[in-house]
Formats: sequence, C-alpha cells, structure tokens
Amino acid sequence: MNAFSSTDRNVLGLPLKPCSHEPMTGIVRDGCCRHHPRDMGRHLICAVMTEGFLAFTQAQGNDLTTPYPAYGFPGLKPGDRWCVCVDRWVEARNAGVAPLVDLGATHQAVLASVPLADLTVRSAAGARIVRAVVASNGFAQPC
Repeated sequence: MNAFSSTDRNVLGLPLKPCSHEPMTGIVRDGCCRHHPRDMGRHLICAVMTEGFLAFTQAQGNDLTTPYPAYGFPGLKPGDRWCVCVDRWVEARNAGVAPLVDLGATHQAVLASVPLADLTVRSAAGARIVRAVVASNGFAQPC
C-alpha cells in the first residue's frame, strides 16, 4: 500500500497543496506536508519561518538554520516555508513565537491536536504573504 495519496486533504478539507519546493520540504522531500507512518515528529504544518521561531526551535535543541546536506536539509532562513512538527508549533504558539501557517498546505491530521481556530489565527495575519508566495511558486496542482 502506498503511504501517499492523491486524496491527502488540508485542514480546510480541500486537496493538500504543496508547501515548498525551494527549499524542498516534506518527510520524503516531495514539497508536501503529508502524513507518513515513518514520520514520528508529525511534520504536518506548513509554516513560514521567522527569526523568532528559528531561534526558539534552536533553543529547544533543533537547529533548523544549519545545512545538513547528508540528510537533504538546506538550512532555513526567515521567509522559507517548511513542514514543521505539530508539537513544536504548539510549543512555539504557547511561547508567542509560532510561525505563520499556510492552511492550504497543512495536513488535516493536524486537527487531531490543534483546533482549526488556532491555526487560522496564525494564518490570518500573513494570509496575503502566504497567497503571494504560493502564487509566485506556481503551485496550481494538488499534491
């Protein structure tokens, strides 16, 4: 059985859209924040990186800014879009440094842990930025 499905849905119940191809994100580096049985960290939230979030996650022991080419990880900078762990996003939200969320590219499985309202609050402030990034990358096809 294939772990990936063209029927993957986002938190809005629509087909899951890609998060980023530059840098390439996703548990299998396909650009999408898909649910996958090997993904123990649940990298399901498509987030727009900020200095505050990158510093926060580094302080928690997960340096997202340093490249690790052996793992296909380029290192991130503010403005990059990346599939982040659900639990880390919740920790960052509680600390007041949660990054913006692209609801269209965030997997519906997140809703088992995070209410849609919490995600929406963090997407509304950056909705124009997220739409502009998605449009500029030409992501027209669902995952």
